[in-house]
Amino acid sequence: MNAVHAMIDVAQPIPKDVTKTDYHAKSADGSSILVRWYTKDGAEPGPAVVFLHGSGMILSSLELYDGTVSRYVSASGVSFLSVDYRLAPEYPHPKPLEDAYAGLTWLVDHADELGVDTNRIAVMGDSGGGGVAAGLALLARDRGGPAIAKQILIYPMLDDRTTTPDPVLEGLTTWSYDDNITAWQALLGDAFGSSDLSPYAAPARMNDATGMPPLYMEALELDIFRNENIEYASRTMAAGISTELRLHPSVPHGFETVAFDSAVAKRIRADRIRVLKTL
Repeated sequence: MNAVHAMIDVAQPIPKDVTKTDYHAKSADGSSILVRWYTKDGAEPGPAVVFLHGSGMILSSLELYDGTVSRYVSASGVSFLSVDYRLAPEYPHPKPLEDAYAGLTWLVDHADELGVDTNRIAVMGDSGGGGVAAGLALLARDRGGPAIAKQILIYPMLDDRTTTPDPVLEGLTTWSYDDNITAWQALLGDAFGSSDLSPYAAPARMNDATGMPPLYMEALELDIFRNENIEYASRTMAAGISTELRLHPSVPHGFETVAFDSAVAKRIRADRIRVLKTL
């Protein structure tokens, strides 16, 4: 799977106007976590994004999203800090989330030298990374900071209870129910499916969205995460949180990484860049 991700990451042109610098943040258990800082040459400093890569919290890496992040930075002019959080099952919850929190706090601590406005920091992730990003927003809220300006969640993996196959989606999914069970079991171990699971691990279990950051959410019709994504967005709206939900019909999970020249992929990309430019 990582070999596939490597091919996907370089299938589109890699921008030449993005500068990358590697640093290390210290996680809660003292581990050193690689974080990569991306800036567009000549762009005005100010906003920034803490980015968490996808692949179910069990696969991929910062390196395999290098082209993806570079394209976001080049197109938007917004700087990104990509966090190479540790993966399950070797590093189960809460280690991936604490790694993400370490990246966020590292960025805030180094904001002056990087030219970052700490009032304009978003968290962003796709798929499994979207789940980590949502958990990070919740954790930051409950710990009293750092402040997060926006959640940008790209068809995120939010609910360990998404395990019962939908016959309408049979044969259409690119991330299957079996994949989902494997990933959640790896992350949660014996806590998988338990009634008292922490919402930091599975953000769909968040009961109260009060005080969460504004949300931009993408959901896909042929994705097993569709319903949990819509429900999460509905909960933020019910709590009075500014929410933009984009539901794209007739496409499966991660489709735009391979069908990147399709009309719907171009619309999705334009929406993401638009949102980034509002930070």
